Amino acid sequence: MALKSLRSQLLAWLLLPLIVYAILTTWIAYGTAKEMATAVQDRLLLGSARIIAEQITFEDGMLQVVVPPAALELFQSESHDKVYYRITGPDGTLLAGYSELPTYKSKLHAEEAVYFDATFRGQDIRLVAFEQPIFSKDMKGLAVVEVGETLQSHAQLTTEIWQQTFRHQWIVLILVFILAWIGLQRSYAPILRLRNQMHKRELGALHPLQETQVPAEFTPLVHAINDYIKRLDDHMSAHGIFIANASHQLRTPLTLLNTQVIYARRCADVESKEEALSAIYDTLQHAIRLVNQLLTFSTAEAGIGHPHKKIDVDLADTAKCVIEALATMAQAKNIDLGAELCEEPAIVQGTPALIYELIANLVDNALRYTPPNGVVTAKVEHRIEGITLSIEDNGPGIPEEERGKVFERFYRLHHEQSDGCGLGLAIVREIAVASAAAIDLSSPKEGTGLIVTVTFST
Repeated sequence: MALKSLRSQLLAWLLLPLIVYAILTTWIAYGTAKEMATAVQDRLLLGSARIIAEQITFEDGMLQVVVPPAALELFQSESHDKVYYRITGPDGTLLAGYSELPTYKSKLHAEEAVYFDATFRGQDIRLVAFEQPIFSKDMKGLAVVEVGETLQSHAQLTTEIWQQTFRHQWIVLILVFILAWIGLQRSYAPILRLRNQMHKRELGALHPLQETQVPAEFTPLVHAINDYIKRLDDHMSAHGIFIANASHQLRTPLTLLNTQVIYARRCADVESKEEALSAIYDTLQHAIRLVNQLLTFSTAEAGIGHPHKKIDVDLADTAKCVIEALATMAQAKNIDLGAELCEEPAIVQGTPALIYELIANLVDNALRYTPPNGVVTAKVEHRIEGITLSIEDNGPGIPEEERGKVFERFYRLHHEQSDGCGLGLAIVREIAVASAAAIDLSSPKEGTGLIVTVTFST
């Protein structure tokens, strides 16, 4: 299971290498302890062999040796190891000790000591073979002194040295764990204060977090949170302005509608009532369109934070449906509404309803701002940069200095020329952002008008 706690992860990454290190050093320490115990035992064996060798004498025509008690007392321990020895003369004659004790096979030099392991009487033993030169006018040569000891005290000494190292290693590891835990707790305290600071905030508070006493590693996170808070504040402010503008935009037709209804109720003749009803109908249609645009804008804006499922949409077929739906509006203003659509499929990724609304708003805007007897043309083309939708009209156009503002909510450039509410291009921008498309405004090469180009990447 993955560790979700940052403290647990830090402790794990800190302690796991230390545990591996402790295990390795403990294993190495066992080998070192064994070597140290072997070195101690070898010194004792050599000391004993030298003491015995010093007692070899030539008397009465023969070599004699007396093993002094001090030579064997060196090996006294609680383990009660058994000590074996053998002394042989230059000619191989046994002078003292155990004749069956294993011997070192290779030739030795004077005063040379060699250590080796063997098995004697069913037990593992450690032996030293020492060559003692004989200086006598009657005999010359090298006597061999061998001393061996069983390995109980060797094993005990190895264990004692190793256990001591083991205890030290793990005591240090436990201390490191405790100190690391305390250090992490102290380091984690600023984060807890930051959490408490967030918990104590009042609902709707959007002031930035305090960066003081925050660890340097968390400063980028605090910066990111503060940046998000600022953007959220701007977004909420924009929403507040949007709601205020929407309320104002709705209040105007509703107030007008109320006045027209009152007037219609007071009219006595049928002709005046018909005129009032016609005006009521026009105002109601304007209000309905405004509400629909508000709902469309809200849906498109929600598609940015919570993307809709995107599928293949044929841009040419959708544009054709929009042209057919708005043909009546174009005929009412005697506007030539045409389409230049590519023959091959123009497939883009998006939400069908939103793509339809994008094209409908662009064409609707063009029809509203284009004077009677004008021309509006919708084009769908395959280009290098992607599939493009272009809506061109020969209306008054938009000055370059104003083109950055027309995508703002409720911004209207030509108040007197259209009954629009200033949401059309704002809706187009939101849908384009949600569809990962780019918008460009330009002017026709000849005459007046506006070309709105939406490019969908493929």
